[in-house]
Amino acid sequence: MNITDVRVRKVAKQGKMRAIVSITIDNEFVVHDIKVIEGDKGLFIAMPSKKSVDGEYRDIAHPINSDTRRLLQDTILKAYDEASDEVIDSRPIENEAAPTGVGSLF
Repeated sequence: MNITDVRVRKVAKQGKMRAIVSITIDNEFVVHDIKVIEGDKGLFIAMPSKKSVDGEYRDIAHPINSDTRRLLQDTILKAYDEASDEVIDSRPIENEAAPTGVGSLF
């Protein structure tokens, strides 16, 4: 597996989230909404998740072994560090709307 593209969108400091990231794998598959979070021990990534009917969040996509998780985290955090310090988006994440003209598959 090769991560062929990483796109980082830094957000205004609101809570512990620092950025939202999209990755492309093997120039064939994209995973959106990976979050860069500031934790007590430094930065880490949180995979895209969805709130279930019982109120718990469950990952939508995630690595199934520690080596792949480490590869994802190292690659994403390196891209985050190299990204401009300019905040791209200062809107609260909960109010984020889909871009105009873009349809949903669901």
